[in-house]
Amino acid sequence: MLLESPLGVPSALVDARPAAVLVALFPEEGETHLVLMKRPDSAPSHKGEISFPGGNRSSNDSNLRETALREAHEEVGISPEAVEVLAELPTIGTVKGAFAITPFVGFISERPALVADPREVDEVFTVALSELLHPETWHSERWDLWGEEFDMSFYLLENETVWGATARILTGLLVALTEF
Repeated sequence: MLLESPLGVPSALVDARPAAVLVALFPEEGETHLVLMKRPDSAPSHKGEISFPGGNRSSNDSNLRETALREAHEEVGISPEAVEVLAELPTIGTVKGAFAITPFVGFISERPALVADPREVDEVFTVALSELLHPETWHSERWDLWGEEFDMSFYLLENETVWGATARILTGLLVALTEF
């Protein structure tokens, strides 16, 4: 059953480029894990950042759900047929407003065989939701950007820091799961 976001695209993001990501969840050793990846330093945007698999909507995609599934397949090898899409989370914008990102939460019944496309991904890895829920993993900072103040979330993982839009999506997911 797909739960859709009742919010639609916020009006401030109407001119932003539509994009979608897949928050791929799977069970392993009694815990739920999710898939993250590191973008290469050669990427046109978000160089070296940690993100969910995903990207811009293609003219061949009939909707953003297809975008998320296609990009996850291209970037990290997740078969669209293996994913049960459970929910569409609220669309968020990047701080500069260039992208309107719609996250889709998908469940995979077992750990997927993850294969990074070296043109788009430096590394693909997984993290347990329980690790993200540790109080010492998360912190927030107040940033002043272009004369506006923003709360920036950070997740300090073993070897990487998740921040920006990916951290905001993670926070929304974790809040929704803990309130469920």
